[in-house]
Amino acid sequence: MTQLLKVENLKAKVEETEILKGINLEVNEGEVHVILGPNGAGKSTLGSAIIGSPEYEKTDGKIIFKGEDITEQSADKIAKLGMFLTFQNPIEVPGISMSNFIKNALEQRNGQRIRLWDFKKQLKETMEVLQIDESYADRDLNVGFSGGEKKKAEILQMLMLKPDLAILDETDSGLDVDAVHVVSKGIEKYRSTIGGALIIITHSTRILESLKVDKTHIIVDGRVVCEGGSELIDEVNKNGFEKYEAR
Repeated sequence: MTQLLKVENLKAKVEETEILKGINLEVNEGEVHVILGPNGAGKSTLGSAIIGSPEYEKTDGKIIFKGEDITEQSADKIAKLGMFLTFQNPIEVPGISMSNFIKNALEQRNGQRIRLWDFKKQLKETMEVLQIDESYADRDLNVGFSGGEKKKAEILQMLMLKPDLAILDETDSGLDVDAVHVVSKGIEKYRSTIGGALIIITHSTRILESLKVDKTHIIVDGRVVCEGGSELIDEVNKNGFEKYEAR
């Protein structure tokens, strides 16, 4: 299989606090990877550091995406290459409608203008999959949205942008059972129609029930302490992280 992402000995800090302490990770095209770990382990930091968030200073290591060294590249350039990151708490963007936000992002990604009729047709069809009311297309992005609506809006962006790699950071956090089902349906559509790779960062495993997981990574204190297949998810569900935290 073709390698899509390679993270080598990645270290990162916020101000003077080192959070990532030498992470190694390899993701091939089309694979599903799950990142598990206790609170404060560095899971979200890893996702943000990979996509170039300026909040985190990389102090060592290398990130290769689609054969290109992106270690020092900005988040917007990395996104244009075909990477996507959802957030635990999506921010509100007053003054920009969800429709315009997605259209502008698509044009930036593709480097060309999109026919409005084609865009609106695709947007409507994708919103139907995620059970998002059409009126939300004209509302300011995330402004006044519930937590579940914000998460659905992010999955909508992912389906429209068609990234080669999507990093989902606690996408199921705070969602009720029905919302988790809808978001999971969107993730399934991404896998079946786009075929992109996924890195899913999560505490809960409800969102993983309908996915074939290729590899599971457990992070504790900024390090990967254990790797395996989907059996690790079942083991963590049963016993928690206590034995890994003791390593």
